[in-house]
Amino acid sequence: MSDREDDVGQGVLRDMGRIVRLQDYEPCRPDRVLRELREYWDGIRNGRAIPARTDVDPRGIARALDYAFILERIAPGAGRLRLAGRHLIDLMGMEVRGMPVCAFLNTSSRGRFSDVLESVFKAPQIARLSLAAKAQYARPDLTGQMLLLPLRSDLGDVTRALGCLVAEGDPGVAPRRFDLVSDEVMPIIEGGTTLAPSPSTIGFAEGQAGFAPRGRPAPAPADPARGFPQGDTPQERRALFRVIQPTPPEGSTRD
Repeated sequence: MSDREDDVGQGVLRDMGRIVRLQDYEPCRPDRVLRELREYWDGIRNGRAIPARTDVDPRGIARALDYAFILERIAPGAGRLRLAGRHLIDLMGMEVRGMPVCAFLNTSSRGRFSDVLESVFKAPQIARLSLAAKAQYARPDLTGQMLLLPLRSDLGDVTRALGCLVAEGDPGVAPRRFDLVSDEVMPIIEGGTTLAPSPSTIGFAEGQAGFAPRGRPAPAPADPARGFPQGDTPQERRALFRVIQPTPPEGSTRD
């Protein structure tokens, strides 16, 4: 094989003494990036349901590396970016390592995204999301795809995820944030069951109302002043108040 053929096979083309990487000129195809990342995740499972974070080698996802990220679960429905490719940095216009992944979503879509993300860790399962960013001044329309694949941490719990975010179009002026258009969850093993994303009530649950059979009044709520004498009328309540005079210390005289 000639040097030119070898270079082309590695994604490099030598032109008039310049080295040109084909991936810099190849149009972005989200389906290809998502498919390659999913195939790589399947390949490192080695018969297990879920691979470990330590199994991920960046060299194995060279073609999808600019769009890939590693996510850490830090709270129910919340994840922080541990590693992220260049494409994500371009979308935000800054370094995104350490940022919450929901920063890529508009506030109106973060609730649903949080539910989907938590289902990836809890089930565990795979999620694919369709995204869109509306056109604004110096910001053209964008469409995007995101894939979330669960991983095990060093402790063996499912608190990591391998993912990718691919946006089609000119990003324009950063930062760019997306609306969640649709989402799909898939089992990690073909034919398995999935867990429907649902809102978490952690920290937002209301007190449970008392139950009363039909036709009977509901029990009265607990009285915070229970145990103290009560009066029915204002006059009776005033009569319950009693002024207590402090006892003067010994040897003192009252003026």
